[in-house]
Amino acid sequence: MNAVTSFVDTFAQSIADRNAAIFAGAGLSIPAGMVNWKTLMRNIAHDVGLDVAKEDDLVALAQYHVNKSGVRHKINQALVTEFSERAKATRNHAILASLPIRTYWTTNFDHLIEDALRAAGKKPDVKSSVANLATTRHLRDSIVYKMHGDVDHPDDAVITKDDYETYHTYRQLFSTALQGDLVSKTFLFVGFSFNDPNLNYILGRIRTLLGVNQRQHYALLRRVQRKDFPSARLYTYAHAKQELQVQDLTRYGIQGVLVDEYKDYTEIFERIARRYKRKRVFVSGGAQTYEPWAASAAETLVAGIGYALAKGKFGVVSGFGEGVGSPLLNGMLNGFDGDDSPQLGDQLTLRPFPLGIKDPVERKLRWTAYRRDMLTQAGIALFVFGNKRSDSGDIVKSDGMEEEFKLAVENNVAVIPVGCTGSMAAELHRRVMDDFEVYFPSQPRLKKYFRLLERKKTPDKVVKAIMDLISVLKEE
Repeated sequence: MNAVTSFVDTFAQSIADRNAAIFAGAGLSIPAGMVNWKTLMRNIAHDVGLDVAKEDDLVALAQYHVNKSGVRHKINQALVTEFSERAKATRNHAILASLPIRTYWTTNFDHLIEDALRAAGKKPDVKSSVANLATTRHLRDSIVYKMHGDVDHPDDAVITKDDYETYHTYRQLFSTALQGDLVSKTFLFVGFSFNDPNLNYILGRIRTLLGVNQRQHYALLRRVQRKDFPSARLYTYAHAKQELQVQDLTRYGIQGVLVDEYKDYTEIFERIARRYKRKRVFVSGGAQTYEPWAASAAETLVAGIGYALAKGKFGVVSGFGEGVGSPLLNGMLNGFDGDDSPQLGDQLTLRPFPLGIKDPVERKLRWTAYRRDMLTQAGIALFVFGNKRSDSGDIVKSDGMEEEFKLAVENNVAVIPVGCTGSMAAELHRRVMDDFEVYFPSQPRLKKYFRLLERKKTPDKVVKAIMDLISVLKEE
């Protein structure tokens, strides 16, 4: 197992255990349209007669400007101008916001993290001043600690040497809160470079706060490339320096995870999300009739699926369809294993559809949004049976299941129609088998598992075939 795969597995598990945290630096915001620090400070440097391209300590540069002018108005105005609303959250922000990560720390002044959380339907509790730490937003989903302030209050932003040197006096509670999180949570540092003006201050603070009580954390970093340098000599030097710097991170309990390009960050975040979400299975199903199964065998099958998912510690999301929801729930309850089982609310999300909507157009829109929301919580979707009684009293295939299938595909949820249960599930199974490369590109080995779901067998054998396939998908 390589370092990236090991990190993905570990951090996905930390998310599942509800103890993951993100520490975001400027590099997370720059691709969203935010200016980098060198560009931000160009005019500030010019005012004091320096060339920003030759300066690495931008905190000192900001201090020189204040020393010379006596005020920090120009720096404040630069923050307000550059950290503007024109920047939009990136795919990276969206992926992180979609996950149940409750703790974010950042040195950034922008609003991109909280904007991404709101776009994901969450309530962020933003802490940008010491006064904010004493209040709690009702029903918050995540806390965003902006330890260096917010663009809306540029006078209080931590940016000069004076600000850093008095941090312990005026922002001590942030340090205390950070200390607690660093001890109890697994952090991913993202968007930092070794030239970031804040990095040395942050690392020094971490080591001072924690001493020997260090937890394993991670830093996602871009590996220096030959193409970044005009000569092989400069590249060799930079490469050797980066190796030493990454090694030095271990003093702070931080393991460097190196990738070749910044675009690889997105791929890694997607892998983390996929690994986490594929421990949650959306079960789509409804049955007025269980044909070609006898009722007792069908209920045994559905209960067996619930039991196996509970035993495997998979989370389950379901609309509690008629004829499927009750045996699924019973099976899960029987599968809980005493003290080692997670709480029911953590493992099972049941969302029965609201039935009292008389307007068919409104009902259709509401149910589609309902289905889409449930599917965002899962990485695998299981389809069983799928029939209903029409307004005329006939038994017909479930168009709701078909919509859930389409929404699952749109949201990159792995689909498993159990063809041997008949009705819409059988039609969807044929659809997948006829165009397998579309649904599972570059994964031809999975087709043999789907073939095992074509024909009716004993409930135990069908459950085993389902769980074998889910286990393979979980590791993809």
